[in-house]
Amino acid sequence: MKRLDEKVRNASATIPGQVCLSEHTSKWNMDVYLAVDKEIPDAENMMLSGKFLTKVYEGPFQDTGKWCKDFEQFASSKGVQISKWYMWYTTCPKCAEKYGKNYVVIVALVT
Repeated sequence: MKRLDEKVRNASATIPGQVCLSEHTSKWNMDVYLAVDKEIPDAENMMLSGKFLTKVYEGPFQDTGKWCKDFEQFASSKGVQISKWYMWYTTCPKCAEKYGKNYVVIVALVT
């Protein structure tokens, strides 16, 4: 994250809405997608497109499994299938503790 932050700063780019999506690729790994307002040199720049479904959850990070099960039901009730999952952790653990709230948004590419 520090290297990515440095690349963004060096490119004089901004992060609209502070959006940073995490795609959990395994129990110990995730790919991170940072919204930026311009291409970043020496970074893998990509654009996400498609139809997305989102839902906001509040609570401790340990509730992620519950949120995912709820989101699967939510997507099913909307008549869509989840193709890819992303999590937007709007606060870090220290900030969540400081502010007393921890909002997490599930963002799913759906068909």
